Amino acid sequence: MDANMAAAFAVYLVGTASPGPSNLAIMSVAMEQGRSRALSLAAGVALGSVCWGMLAAMGFAELMRNSLALAWALKLLGGFYLLWLAWQSARQAACAADAAKAGQGCAGLSHRQALLRGLLMHLGNPKAILVWLSLVSLAAPAAGGGGHGARVVAGCALIAVCVFSAYALLFSAAAARRAYLRSRRWLHGALALAFAWAGARMLRGGV
Repeated sequence: MDANMAAAFAVYLVGTASPGPSNLAIMSVAMEQGRSRALSLAAGVALGSVCWGMLAAMGFAELMRNSLALAWALKLLGGFYLLWLAWQSARQAACAADAAKAGQGCAGLSHRQALLRGLLMHLGNPKAILVWLSLVSLAAPAAGGGGHGARVVAGCALIAVCVFSAYALLFSAAAARRAYLRSRRWLHGALALAFAWAGARMLRGGV
């Protein structure tokens, strides 16, 4: 592995592991609904990231750059989806407060719903493809040849699976779930604010 390829992987690792809407969502589902559904959500997020990576390797990023209408359509779709997730999280915060009084729990996601939510969450972020284009370009001198894009996507896909799965496994531990039960209202409230901020920022064009 050349230094350029290693640098591309390091950049992706830092970006993937940094707290953001996707990681916060995995943490929340892991603490609230358990390991298996959190892993389903993590799989959806990783799949969405890989989809953007494949599109970047095939040149879709250049198409998006040259089509203002396409870029704005993706921003609008992604922004409104994040705002919808903010509303859902706000409902969960209210549900958590009511459930604490009634001694009941809130309705959870199915495995299919968790996978789809993770996929749409990442596909709804058009800046991801530009990040992937930068990674592919950074690693290009190291790989030499037309297949460097596929190797970058494959390596980063492995990193994504490891990082997102680690979030799911770590925050589904018994201690984390006990902490969630004590602070679930505030956690969902914070998640609602994070999604709302990300959605508003995307709609303003700050992606």
